[in-house]
Amino acid sequence: MNSTTRFKLSAMMFLEFFIWGAWFVTMGTYLGKNLLANDVQIGSAYSTQSLGAIIAPFIIGLIADKFFSAQKVLGVLHLVGGVLLWVAGTSLNFDSFFPFILGYMIAYMPTLALVNSISFKQMQDPGKEFPSIRVFGTIGWIIAGLVIGWLNWEQSGNLVFTFKMASVASIILGLLSFFLPNTPPVKKGEKTTFGEIIGLDAIGLLKNKSYLLFFLASVAICIPLAFYYNFTNPFLNEVGMKGAAGVQSLGQVSETLFMLLMPLFFARLGVKKMLAIGMIAWVVRYLFFAFGNADSNYWMLIGGIVLHGICYDFFFVTGQIYTDRLAGEKFKSAAQGFITLATYGVGMLIGSIISGMVVNKYVVEGGHIWQSIWIIPAAIAGLVALLFLLFFSDKNKPVTEANPI
Repeated sequence: MNSTTRFKLSAMMFLEFFIWGAWFVTMGTYLGKNLLANDVQIGSAYSTQSLGAIIAPFIIGLIADKFFSAQKVLGVLHLVGGVLLWVAGTSLNFDSFFPFILGYMIAYMPTLALVNSISFKQMQDPGKEFPSIRVFGTIGWIIAGLVIGWLNWEQSGNLVFTFKMASVASIILGLLSFFLPNTPPVKKGEKTTFGEIIGLDAIGLLKNKSYLLFFLASVAICIPLAFYYNFTNPFLNEVGMKGAAGVQSLGQVSETLFMLLMPLFFARLGVKKMLAIGMIAWVVRYLFFAFGNADSNYWMLIGGIVLHGICYDFFFVTGQIYTDRLAGEKFKSAAQGFITLATYGVGMLIGSIISGMVVNKYVVEGGHIWQSIWIIPAAIAGLVALLFLLFFSDKNKPVTEANPI
């Protein structure tokens, strides 16, 4: 890969995740303080990510894979998204805000797959080349959080600027996309079935009892995951943490560190222990949040944020590797699409709804009873981890045509 292509792909990844991190982390705080939304409404706003994830395979499978070059589809989606984000930031109440953020997430979620496709097309050895490109995405997310914290938008009530900042970045990436390396449609002229689009070709994996348990655990663990994504920033601001969005970027620093250490841990621990540690880390994180505060137990808040690397990498990244290994060569793509649809689509949708209802239940004058709130996702994660440890066994053979499990 030449240096010009590497620079373009790195800039693409940086902007892709800078845009997301610029508004997504603090949206709950913005909705509560600026638009006076209740917690159920905040959960509904975050559920748009899941709806976008459910619709994304159709945009990729029916448009990008069959008719238009990936970089052109990426450009159009980000230009449209930039306009939608700007308009969302001008909304005066939740009812007028919601349609625009829903439209935005339907446009944005397909771009996560598109930036990967564009990158892989330019690489001879993605296993070695991709991490050095993808890391700029994590850096982009971190920089977005640091900018918000540095400009003090949370405490000053100016979080509306996060949508404007993300909108400008989206338009810049939209324009840049048309100058990215050409990535033509890979299935032009081919017929694509509904099952292929959403990954149903890999449904045979569920005949394997251990994989079925992992699949159900993946969906269930997304319920506590939704609590973290949707309400950590409002929680941290409510308990008095200064520059919360910037501090939360420590989670992405941790994620990057543990991502680099994954091969070492994987070789020493294996699939079951990696997945179990990831789930147990969720329990510890929420207990830290339940009993932490901005005074003597401030370290618990920091610890809960830093645990993000173990929570995410040990469970979700290990799960992707486990799925890839078990699926076999023929079903690799379908299996990854299937598990992504189940987790970020169905699992996070359920989690967003439940988290909003739970948080809204513990509203008191001047805030929330956060200890009672965080105990609930801790208990859910603990139950999932216990069932997983009791019944999961990693003694499986890859799926083949002769051995469809």
